Amino acid sequence: MRKFEQKVLIKSALKGKAFSGLLAASLMLSGAFGGTPALAQQKEERNVFTYGDLIEKIEQGEVERVELDETEKIAKVYLAEKDGDKPIRVKLLEQNPELVKKLKDNKVDFEEISSENSRVAVGLLMNLMWILPLVALMLLFLRRTTNASSQAMNFGKSKARFQIEARTGVKFDDVAGIEEAKEELGEVVTFLKQPEKFTAVGARIPKGVLLVGPPGTGKTLLAKAIAGEAGVPFFSISGSEFVEMFVGVGASRVRDLFKKAKENAPCLIFIDEIDAVGRQRGAGIGGGNDEREQTLNQLLTEMDGFEGNNGIIIIAATNRPDVLDAALLRPGRFDRQVIVDAPDRKGRLAILQVHARNKKVDPSVSLEVVARRTPGFTGADLSNLLNEAAILTARRRKETITQIEIDDAIDRLTIGLTLNPLLDSKKKRLIAYHEVGHALLATLLKHADPLNKVTIIPRSGGIGGFSQQTPNEEIIDSGLYSKAWLKDNITMTLGGRASEAEVFGEKEVTGGASNDLKMVTNLARKMVTMYGMSDLGLVALESQNQDVFLGRDWTNRNEYSEDMAIKIDRKVREIALICYQEARQIMRENRQLLDKLVDILIEQETIEGEQFRKIVSEYTQLPENQMVIST
Repeated sequence: MRKFEQKVLIKSALKGKAFSGLLAASLMLSGAFGGTPALAQQKEERNVFTYGDLIEKIEQGEVERVELDETEKIAKVYLAEKDGDKPIRVKLLEQNPELVKKLKDNKVDFEEISSENSRVAVGLLMNLMWILPLVALMLLFLRRTTNASSQAMNFGKSKARFQIEARTGVKFDDVAGIEEAKEELGEVVTFLKQPEKFTAVGARIPKGVLLVGPPGTGKTLLAKAIAGEAGVPFFSISGSEFVEMFVGVGASRVRDLFKKAKENAPCLIFIDEIDAVGRQRGAGIGGGNDEREQTLNQLLTEMDGFEGNNGIIIIAATNRPDVLDAALLRPGRFDRQVIVDAPDRKGRLAILQVHARNKKVDPSVSLEVVARRTPGFTGADLSNLLNEAAILTARRRKETITQIEIDDAIDRLTIGLTLNPLLDSKKKRLIAYHEVGHALLATLLKHADPLNKVTIIPRSGGIGGFSQQTPNEEIIDSGLYSKAWLKDNITMTLGGRASEAEVFGEKEVTGGASNDLKMVTNLARKMVTMYGMSDLGLVALESQNQDVFLGRDWTNRNEYSEDMAIKIDRKVREIALICYQEARQIMRENRQLLDKLVDILIEQETIEGEQFRKIVSEYTQLPENQMVIST
């Protein structure tokens, strides 16, 4: 009988009727052939009923409850025994009227259940596992297609940033060192706030203001200050955002920008780096229908064309005014050109005070001295200077920024990073003689700039040491170089080579003076060809070419004959030779002082200007300008 039951179960499992039948059949076969333990076999026999056993148990009253699954043809039987919590599975027949009648007659609780719903749910879930990724992929594709179509529709729209009331956090009080520019732009802000003050006398608002100056002087900062002060709608955009690969897009964006501006007038439009779109037309590159020229034509029309744009003020910034189109600079378009130049000493001091507000600067630091030591620095340079000093302070674990960190920051920005000092060797002594030669001439020559310090601590970029002067601000800022100042600077520049030749001989001179010779040649050539400081006459023999797209100096041609070129070369060589002989003579006359200064420099590695002048004054009389510094 048991073999017949096993065959029935195996047959039902092979037909795929139910997974549970296959599991039961495999367990029974493993028990028959595999030799299962006796306890497991007894338990298995106890939990497996035949259809007849179930009928018998019902009649004996041992069945408590039965669950009939007509889908799987399985009955789950719960016995009345204490350990009958786990149901016993009994295989049903195709039709079971006798079983139902027995259950009713013996008052056994039974119910019909179906696993078909759970199978449908599992099947649906399995299908969704494949459908959902496909739907997500389709949605992603549709989204990208929609974005592409919307971008195509908005391709000609302006990319200007718009603010109803610009909160840049910058006011005129935060802009220092360019007082003249602030005054002119302050009038624009006043016109926007109180136009009746100007219209009462017949004045009209300027249509455009062009900020011109070298990089880092504060042009964009001024625009932020105007936006913060004016309190009117503010549009900001870069010149490069107008130009695209496709012809006509830039012009469309210009039209859209001015359309928005007219709707919000009075307002400000700030165009940064306008040279990207406002270059001269017809400069030999492209035809008359290229994208940049069409954009510029549309900008010219919007600024001052057939239709007016009352209440719109355009502020633009550039550091290359020489490349701008003449039509862009005429009155009626950019009415004003405000020069934002590098600050003077007073301006540098004001800028340093602004940037020192949020930094812990030691009270002993003199910003006046820092301003005096940084001629030619722009506002961005000075901001970077104090930031580098703050970084050095944190690295050295100090609480406040001292003069030492500021001096080191100046050297780092102007010369390079400090490297490990050289060991005591011939190279170190050679560098010391070279640098002391520069420093000694800077101290003894009457018209040379005073020495700030001399050091033999190497710097990045192959710099073994340097001799640093404090530039004469009046000469540097004004550009009025005297003949005596130029000659003394050439002599001082040749001091390193002269010192090497006097101490080690002509055969032992090195190539360390290569940069010095370039500077000497440049200064001497300017004296002859540009400043008229030679016996060739009061003529300018060279000028810089201002071709916009051809690299300017790339097309420079000599404006003199070959005979004159020979004379110029001779005069340049003559000036350099005379100054070199003078440098050799001074080294020869002060050889003892030169050796002493070198010994001190090798020992200390750095000599400050005051100490250097004090040592020199013990051996010889200092010039008047150097004596003033030393006191």
